[in-house]
Amino acid sequence: MDNKLIKNITRQLQDVQDQENWLDENFKKKIDDIPEEQAFKRPFPELHSVAELVSHLLEWRKESIRKLKGEAAKLTMDSPENWRTNDELKKVGWDKLKSDFYESQLELIRLIENQPDEYLEKEYQDGYKFKYLIEGLIHHDLYHLGQLGITIKFLNLKQ
Repeated sequence: MDNKLIKNITRQLQDVQDQENWLDENFKKKIDDIPEEQAFKRPFPELHSVAELVSHLLEWRKESIRKLKGEAAKLTMDSPENWRTNDELKKVGWDKLKSDFYESQLELIRLIENQPDEYLEKEYQDGYKFKYLIEGLIHHDLYHLGQLGITIKFLNLKQ
């Protein structure tokens, strides 16, 4: 089976999650050592907390998983779960949030790793192909990985 592109995409997903990469940053490096009390703090009212950012990423991963499984899309920019509050997230707990976040990446990889490259050209909805979805998810992860870095830097300055 020809799936060089799929292998490349799964490697990128893994790199951003917990592997060494050119950026020398990944989610495990950024969030694994964040204590629970710090995870729910906003360094400034205008910036999201680490937990809010991780939850936001998780929700879009879950939405992508639904699409990869052929299920109907339901998350929108205006959905309440798109940006959950710290009070809501405290009820979930930091360890559970991280665990669900890491598991979502494994599920994404499991769903695509044995697909042929042609799978990426299939549409999950009119005009949108799986390649667009998965590459967009990687871009989204990288964007918010940078935001996590800024948030954590400001949190450390305030201590």
